[in-house]
Amino acid sequence: MHKLVVLYSEPADPDHFRDYYVTNHLPLVMNWPGLLAWRYSFDVAATEGEAPYFAVFEGDFADAAAMAAARASPYGQRLAADVANYATGGAVILHYPVHEGTG
Repeated sequence: MHKLVVLYSEPADPDHFRDYYVTNHLPLVMNWPGLLAWRYSFDVAATEGEAPYFAVFEGDFADAAAMAAARASPYGQRLAADVANYATGGAVILHYPVHEGTG
């Protein structure tokens, strides 16, 4: 599995961010070809001090190639372009292979 994580900094208008994200952006995410599972939160906290991020998104893909194809697709480009409509504080995008463990 390959994970895509988006870390959103504090936006200029948190209420607009939440509303736009849920009403407009997530419906696009739900139909992103190649995306196996996704999750998000607006309740980001740090174990000590203030959290440097306002919100987080996690998306799961079968592998790095599937994620790259999804991001490069016209649909993926539309998703990326939509970020400017709500993420006025900016976003950090990370991705990595996931290694499973037990116990």
